[in-house]
Amino acid sequence: MKQRSNRLRGVTLAGMAAAGVIMVGCASPSTPPLYGWEGYQPQVYDNLQGKSSPDAQIDALEKSLQQMRGKGERPPPGFHAHLGALYASVGKGQQAQQELLAEKEAFPESSAYMDFLLKNLTR
Repeated sequence: MKQRSNRLRGVTLAGMAAAGVIMVGCASPSTPPLYGWEGYQPQVYDNLQGKSSPDAQIDALEKSLQQMRGKGERPPPGFHAHLGALYASVGKGQQAQQELLAEKEAFPESSAYMDFLLKNLTR
């Protein structure tokens, strides 16, 4: 009987140790985000709602981009394309082209669409 009790105690201790390892694993820091979002989503929303001028949105996105770069973060998909569209809307074709090319380079899967926008930008 005593031998069975020791065996159960061993299983119980092993189970508690395994649970402890799992708990420690869950408590460890999570992986950093893949992209920096620094105000991007509110700017897109404001653009869609017409709540601020394109120039104000450009300034906010440029500031966000600097903050992301300062933290070593990458802009999310669409960030450069959105900034490029804003530049195009205020007649700054050169900056728009640079941003669309930056989007294309960062996200090659967007190449066909960025090429379409670049082609229409020169019209």
